[in-house]
Formats: sequence, structure tokens, C-alpha cells
Amino acid sequence: MSGRIIAVVGPSGAGKDTLMAAARAARPEVHLVRRVVTREAATGEDHRPVSEDTFRQLRAEGAFALSWSAHGLSYGIPREAADRAARGEVVLFNGSRAMLEPAAAAFPGLRVLHITASADALRARLTARGRETPEQIEARLARANLPLPGGLDVTTIDNSGALEESVAQLLAALDLKETTP
Repeated sequence: MSGRIIAVVGPSGAGKDTLMAAARAARPEVHLVRRVVTREAATGEDHRPVSEDTFRQLRAEGAFALSWSAHGLSYGIPREAADRAARGEVVLFNGSRAMLEPAAAAFPGLRVLHITASADALRARLTARGRETPEQIEARLARANLPLPGGLDVTTIDNSGALEESVAQLLAALDLKETTP
């Protein structure tokens, strides 16, 4: 595997963090970006929680290679992600489908792993994690099938079934050769 940056995107509850952790366990050379988020730490999600003021300061200081807002929160991908890819590492970050165009501009050659799951699987996972109200869950489900922008190198993985199958698909996607735009 040569150096590259891969955005892992998909609806809430699709299992992005779970699949990323499994990829790291299977391939220790893969670097998982610890993104910065203006939300308290939550079970199953490894991020650096910061206040809005701290986030604005970090952004002003140029600490992020990419930043965006979604669901009333701010997210940042530390500059280190691009540095690691430039050194030949495979770098995965949990992103947002809405920020893929700016991500492709920030990270030339960006690959996208689009993680999906059935509505029933998403609903069950979102309910089990206990972070959202039933109304918020339904709003997230309504956004679950948002289209991705065109022109990107995308691999879609349906994570509705057995985790082992989805992990195998993700690992196979990591082994794909880089494409030339």
C-alpha cells in the first residue's frame, strides 16, 4: 500500500468507527485520524473533544487540513493527516458526505469508502447508542441515502450483515491500487 488519504463516510449508525477500528487491528500500518469535534467524547467514537472557542482558535492557527460543520457541531481533520500520507502512510478519517468536495480539494487523490446499512440496521444501532431522541433518529434516517458528489473514487460497503464480511470488503478496498484522476 502506498500513501493515500481515505475518507470513510456514510449515515450515522452505519458502523464507520467500528470498521475503521477493525481495519487498524488487521493492518497496524493504517493510521486512523483522531478528528477534533465540538462534542463530548462518546462511547465507540475516538475524537478530541473541544469547545467552539478552542475549535475556532485551532482553525485560525492552521491546525486543520480540513474543517466543516454538520448537525450543529464543528469537525476538523488535523494537518498531520496530509503529512502522514505524504510520508507514504495509508490514512483513514471519519468524514461527512457533505464535505467530500472540499475534502477532494484538500487531499488530491482522495479515495472514499462509503459505508451503508439498511434502514432497520441504522435505526437499531442509533437507538442502541442512546445519543439521540426518536425524532433525531428519524431525521438521521431521512438523510441516510444522500447522494455522493460525482467524480470521486468511491467504494461502497454495505454493513447491514456480518461485521466480518464488511471488514473483509474494507480490507480489500485498502489493497486497491491508487487511481490516477
